[in-house]
Amino acid sequence: MAVLLLLPCAALAQSPAHFSPFFRFTEQSGEELFANICQGCHMGDARGAEGAGSYPSLAGNANLVAGGYPITVIVRGQRAMPAFGAMMSDDQVAAVVNYLRTHFGNNYTDAVTAEDVKTARP
Repeated sequence: MAVLLLLPCAALAQSPAHFSPFFRFTEQSGEELFANICQGCHMGDARGAEGAGSYPSLAGNANLVAGGYPITVIVRGQRAMPAFGAMMSDDQVAAVVNYLRTHFGNNYTDAVTAEDVKTARP
């Protein structure tokens, strides 16, 4: 019986490096965080998707003009998007927000900081 309880832990220990096997995400760069977390819903080109749900496009998105908006959405969630704040450090949230704001047709060059994220947390 004890062996059966250990199987999920053993499987996690052997999971590919591109998956976050624990409650906290392990990726550090904005590109890694987007690829392994965000693109599952927002797609690899960040253009969003329609189907079982509606996932908004992040490409050329004017809502990203103010860095505080995506920080708040990632940390606290919004509508169908879950809150990722408990799963990401301030540095990780800042990294993925800065990545989104400088890629996919977004050209917002004023970077957000980990301190900006800290102030957005409940």
